This record gives sequence, C-alpha cells and structure tokens, in this order.
Amino acid sequence: MAMEITRSDNTADSENGKTIHLSDNLNEYVDIISFNSYMGWYWGNTSGEWMNANWHIPYNKPVIVSEFGGSAPAGKHGDKSERWTEEFQAELYRCNLALFDRIDGLAGLSPWILVDFLSPRRQNFGLQDFFNRKGLVSSWGEKKQAFFVMQQYYRKKEAQFP
Repeated sequence: MAMEITRSDNTADSENGKTIHLSDNLNEYVDIISFNSYMGWYWGNTSGEWMNANWHIPYNKPVIVSEFGGSAPAGKHGDKSERWTEEFQAELYRCNLALFDRIDGLAGLSPWILVDFLSPRRQNFGLQDFFNRKGLVSSWGEKKQAFFVMQQYYRKKEAQFP
C-alpha cells in the first residue's frame, strides 16, 4: 500500500488529570495533534481543578481541539452550576475556551456541535427526548447562550489575528 502524502493525518487523544498529556503513540507520525475534550461535562464541573490544568504536548505541531461541549435543551434556564441549563452550557464553554487558550500551538477548535440533532440513543426524557442537545443552536433554529459565547470568542480571535 502506498503512503498518502497529499493530505494531513491526525489522531485524537483525551485528557487525564491535572496535567493534560497528549501522548498517543501515533502523534509522532501525524501532521496535526488533535483531541476531544468533555472536561466539565462527562466528568467534573465548571469549578473543577481541571480549569487550571497545564498542557504537556511534546510535539512541535499544530493542535486542534476536535470536539468539546456539553448539553442543554434550548430554553431550559437555571444557575450556571446546574447541568442541562443554557447557563451551565455557556459557562462550560467559557471555562473550556480559557483552558484551550493556554495551549501552545493551538491552531483551531470545533464545538460539538452546531445544531441539535435527532439521536435515538439519547433517551433522557425531558432533557434529551431522542435528541443530542450539545448544539449551539436548537433543531428549531434557536440560538442558545453558548452560541453567543462562541461568537464572542471567534470575534476576539479575528481581532487578535487580523
């Protein structure tokens, strides 16, 4: 089999502990280092120690956060510490973006996901109702608070890197 040399290769790794190590065995062979991060959603919260984590990325390569986020049904409101609310989702985005901004070589990131979508495996009644609710926008086109957090972040980056 011939090696494909016309496109970039990458692999995803995940975080572990107070220092985040990107240590996948393939990282030395790929062109881009990437990882998915659900800190504060699948484990921890928005006031956890992970918010002050350090990054250890022993490669001189661009880094892309390939997925991050948390769920909130559009219109569900509460305290920013209450999971499944737009306020929690927005705070989760703020915390993750601050953490990602400390990555040397950060070349991009991708929230998971832009728009909520049907997902038969998401059966948490009253919260998911067969939808993946991690979107920045509801499946009916309603922009959630996290949408505006990302909009502000991208505008800041645009001004920083004209």
